[in-house]
Amino acid sequence: MHSPSHEHATPSTPARFWAGLALLCLPTAVLALDMSVLYLTLPHISAALGADATRELWILDIYPLLIAGLLVPMGALGDRIGQRRLLLYGSAAFAAVSTLAAFSPNADTLILARAALGAAGAPLMPATLGLLNAMFPDPNHRRTAIAVWSSAFMTGFATGPLIGGALLETFWWGSVFLLAVPVMALVVLTGRTLLPEHRRENPGRFDDPSATLFFVGLLPLVHGLKDLAHQGASLAAAAWIALGAAALVAFVLRQRRLTDPLLDLRLLTDRTSATALALLLLGPAIIGGLTLFVPQYLQSTQGMGALRAGAMVAPAALGLIVGALLAPIAARRMPAGTVIAAGLALSCAGLVMVAHGTTARPAWVIVGLIVVYLGSGPFDALGTDLVVGAAPKDGAGSAGAASETATELGTGLGIALLGTLGTAIYQNRAAHTLPADLPEDVAVTAGASLSGAVSVLADLDRAEADAVREAAATAFAAGLQTVALTGAVIAALLAIASARLLRHV
Repeated sequence: MHSPSHEHATPSTPARFWAGLALLCLPTAVLALDMSVLYLTLPHISAALGADATRELWILDIYPLLIAGLLVPMGALGDRIGQRRLLLYGSAAFAAVSTLAAFSPNADTLILARAALGAAGAPLMPATLGLLNAMFPDPNHRRTAIAVWSSAFMTGFATGPLIGGALLETFWWGSVFLLAVPVMALVVLTGRTLLPEHRRENPGRFDDPSATLFFVGLLPLVHGLKDLAHQGASLAAAAWIALGAAALVAFVLRQRRLTDPLLDLRLLTDRTSATALALLLLGPAIIGGLTLFVPQYLQSTQGMGALRAGAMVAPAALGLIVGALLAPIAARRMPAGTVIAAGLALSCAGLVMVAHGTTARPAWVIVGLIVVYLGSGPFDALGTDLVVGAAPKDGAGSAGAASETATELGTGLGIALLGTLGTAIYQNRAAHTLPADLPEDVAVTAGASLSGAVSVLADLDRAEADAVREAAATAFAAGLQTVALTGAVIAALLAIASARLLRHV
């Protein structure tokens, strides 16, 4: 392992590689867009295909689940067969399966197509990061390239619902999937010209049992975290998480015995990369918790419609993009650890603003959310760079896969743990503020969750409905406040750790 701070050579970057960076941003943006485009379009798809609630959940979740479970195996595969080859194969498969998804005759076919899209999309993230590391050996250029790449991902994720809504105004639901076809075709047609091939000089054997253990470990773990967030503590969620954790422990033990492991465990012992991976795990956890609560807060307690709430939250994504793009510029003048710590301190301030807004003006919640995302940009861009830059040149694909896996797990962890905390606060507060004369079944439903409280309003008279609505809004605001303040403490601790552990990079 090596630290990026020890790289003094500044080799020139061919002009075509900057064009190649633009090309690599395309599949990255499409991959992210396909994660978020269904947030707005899923009701239309469900109505057209007759999907029930269970099938809706699988249509939405199977895609990111497959991506998460295959990231590390695909990163290792790219290091062995070539990152460009892996990218082109994945892009071609993604285009083909997108066409299948667009013309799915029923919900079950669409679920299978979304699973195949996840498998086809999993190679794209580690392959693009591996190629960026090869194309931009100069640390300053690499940081800039990764910041642009990270911004492309966030742009795709943020614009997914808006693009989906615009397409549905003119075309049928399948058009949201066909958008990927020309983009991926362009990658396949021009990739060999603009992108270099990069693989390990002496690739070892791809270890199938390791790939299986990682896949079998991460899927149940992420699924269990999602179940914990949406259904609360349950035996099923605990069983999924335990199964996943056991398989991942077996995966790590196997990597320690292999001479050519799928994942270089030195990423977990090197101080720079280990600290960066911790940031990429815990930082997104804060954002994941806010993402779960803020849209509900705006819609159910402030009376905003889904479109208006989405428009209010959208500028936060712009804040993340700005923060990511400014980070490498700042890192040329001061240590990357200092830049990350300053960003996290800014996020801490933003989280305090969000907490304040729940008892003051709601505008503080929006402003605070933008500040949180602005401060998160540096750890997202520079953290990824520190992981990829600390790895050997022939292991950049695996390192990139590790960084993306940490981000995926962190988001799920935040939604699960902070979501559970916020729900517990809601339930405790609602038990004391809901009208005492409500029927027992209504009180139980309204006291369980904000959505439950909204669902019973139609069955109550006006006075009761107003009382339940006010009590639920107050309880939910208390939950959001607790989540934001907890996130502020986490951000402050991460800022201190970054300043201390990354002060030399």
